[in-house]
Amino acid sequence: MAKIDKATTTELEAAAFRRLVEHLRTRTDVQNIDLMNLAGFCRNCLSNWYQEAAKATGHEISKDEAREIVYGMPYKDWQAKYQKEATAEQKAAFEKSHRH
Repeated sequence: MAKIDKATTTELEAAAFRRLVEHLRTRTDVQNIDLMNLAGFCRNCLSNWYQEAAKATGHEISKDEAREIVYGMPYKDWQAKYQKEATAEQKAAFEKSHRH
């Protein structure tokens, strides 16, 4: 494989991030608890990582601003439109997968 320079690597990573975010925006049927249970992260984790990366580069963005970047709308709006109450099975799977 050809060596990719750092700037191109960053561009490719950014493109992959944008595609992931767009995919998550279209999959409103997939609840955050499902993501947590299967992958160990969710949209909120992704927005937290974005906020942390911004802070590490000297940019302050709020939790709400970071979530809006990931959700494509204010978090409260996404919750009202798409978030469902977690089932007992989802909650049990979450508790089992997040024991330390």
